[in-house]
Amino acid sequence: EYTMQPIGTIHSPFTQLEGMPIQASRSQAIGQVSVFPHYAEGMEGLEGFSHDFLLYVFHCSTGYELKVKPFLDDAPHGLFATRFPCRPNPIGLSVVRILSLHDHILEIAGVDVLDGTPLLDIKPYVEDFDVRTGTRTGWYETRSKK
Repeated sequence: EYTMQPIGTIHSPFTQLEGMPIQASRSQAIGQVSVFPHYAEGMEGLEGFSHDFLLYVFHCSTGYELKVKPFLDDAPHGLFATRFPCRPNPIGLSVVRILSLHDHILEIAGVDVLDGTPLLDIKPYVEDFDVRTGTRTGWYETRSKK
C-alpha cells in the first residue's frame, strides 16, 4: 500500500464536469498550479521548459468499471485501454504548456481538470524522452466520430 500527499493544487476555470475539455491537447484554457511553499525550491529551472506533465488525483471520481465507453467512442473498451477518469487508482496525467513561473505558482495553458484538483507531481516534458514514432492507437484509430 502506498500513501501519497498532494504537493499543491491545480486551479482552472472549470468548476463542474460539464464543459470541461476531455484532454489537455484539446484545451486552450489558462490555469495555475499552486505548489505548496515548502516544495517551491523544487520548481527551480522549470521555467526553461515549454511543457510539463502534471500528475494529479481525479478527486471527484468515484468507483470504476473494468469495461467503459470512453468519451470519444460508443463501443465499450477495457478501462486500461482508455483514459477514462474512474479508475482503481484515480491518477490523472496531462501535458500542459508553461506560460510563466513566479515563486510557487506556475501559470499554464491547456488545463483540462476541475478547479481544486490535488497535484501529486510535476515532471518536465522532454522531447528526446517523451516523443515516440511509429505508434499505434488501438480502437481510437477506428472510433465512432463524435
